[in-house]
Amino acid sequence: MVRLLNWLVGLGLAAALAASAAPTECPQHYPAGQAPEITNPRLAVGTRELCYSEFGVLHSGVTRTPLWSAEHLTAEEMVQADRIRRKNAFHPEPRLPRRERAELRDYARSGYDQGHMAPAGDMPTEQAQYESFSLANIVPQHPRNNQRLWARIEEAVRVLAREKGELYVVTGPLFLGERLQQIGGRVLVPTHVYKLVYEPKQGRAAAYLAENQPGDEYRVVGLPELEQLAGIDFLPWLSAADKAQLLELPAPRQR
Repeated sequence: MVRLLNWLVGLGLAAALAASAAPTECPQHYPAGQAPEITNPRLAVGTRELCYSEFGVLHSGVTRTPLWSAEHLTAEEMVQADRIRRKNAFHPEPRLPRRERAELRDYARSGYDQGHMAPAGDMPTEQAQYESFSLANIVPQHPRNNQRLWARIEEAVRVLAREKGELYVVTGPLFLGERLQQIGGRVLVPTHVYKLVYEPKQGRAAAYLAENQPGDEYRVVGLPELEQLAGIDFLPWLSAADKAQLLELPAPRQR
């Protein structure tokens, strides 16, 4: 267990940056081509953008996890993804400095799954699926969350993408509270995981939010609540009135 703020000070990183609003190098993964903006300055410390063929990541060298993974899902790509056989290929991210990245040994015998944020099941090509196994797209996730409830939420979003034609999805961890757990002595374990869904035709968004614990409990939350919890402005170009409009999300199937 560790106090996150004290850890930041120990790393010499507590002098937080101003809110992050740097232009993205992979606008195709974001609605309006604009990435989220960090509003909690502490989160901006040690971040790096990583662009992949089918998703974009903002990685934290402090938590050694993504802060978010963003995707543009289309009905056609979901059909293609169904044809791709899963091949587990977890690997450290070679573009990150070793001191900032998670390693496979951090997860070994930790009791936590290597939980995808941009899911392998969303990926329409073998190359994209391989990229999704980068540890830069992974958080420590409780096995009974990752393999049960969260897998069903991922499935529900894929079905919704087929129905709607296209969606923008941002998935990430929350680190709430002063005392947080680590694995490998260096990778922070999120207290919650979220999946934000934006439907561009309606211009509405909502998110699934679940504790990183076993069980089938989750909440659907609006964009304003999620942004306050996360310290991130997920759709900075959207007006406050439009952010208040809640997208109806399907319930994940029962076991």
